[in-house]
Amino acid sequence: MPEVSNPTLYVRLRKRIRLPQGAAIYLGSVAQIVAPPEYERDLQHLPLHSPKEQDGNLILIDMLLIVEKVKAIFPFMQIEHFGEPHTLVEVYKEIKRPHLIVIALVCFLLFIGSGLAIMNFHADVSMLTVHRRIYQLLTGKWVDHPLLLQIPYSIGIGIGMVVFFNHLFKKKFNEEPSPLEVEMFMYQESVNHYVITEEYGKLHDKVHEEKAVNKAGAP
Repeated sequence: MPEVSNPTLYVRLRKRIRLPQGAAIYLGSVAQIVAPPEYERDLQHLPLHSPKEQDGNLILIDMLLIVEKVKAIFPFMQIEHFGEPHTLVEVYKEIKRPHLIVIALVCFLLFIGSGLAIMNFHADVSMLTVHRRIYQLLTGKWVDHPLLLQIPYSIGIGIGMVVFFNHLFKKKFNEEPSPLEVEMFMYQESVNHYVITEEYGKLHDKVHEEKAVNKAGAP
């Protein structure tokens, strides 16, 4: 194969990735790349950063760092990037699986809490009185416990929650995201934006400190 005179590296950074604690960050981990075959393997395994304890659990990798690392070994290579100019790397520790007793306790607390929330809501809107009145309008009789309405209503609450959240255990009914998933996505986007802004601020301060130290040490 003839030698490529001016090879080009195309980079698309991922928004966010997770790596176990102690793992080095490589270009192939944070980005999708397209490069000439003779360079691709070296670029995939190009080390960008070795996380340290003082780095915390969120590390910002931006295109300037990637350009610096790539140019250090392939100074002749042209670099084109698409999409976001940065990616967030979350460093996580291996977590042991929780004990079944803990899982059962959490499920029990969630069940009690959700039940109380529904009961308090029904008490606030006088749902029992409404059911009694509707039953009286339909049958002409006033009863204390209109089970003919209460039982289907209770079943409907459960079915409605399943349909609303678009989940039954791990099964989804369609590809449309549920309102909870949309809210979680918006929350994660806000967190990412905040962390990225903070990390860029830290990088800016670090650069200024290094310049000040170099200026003070210059003759």
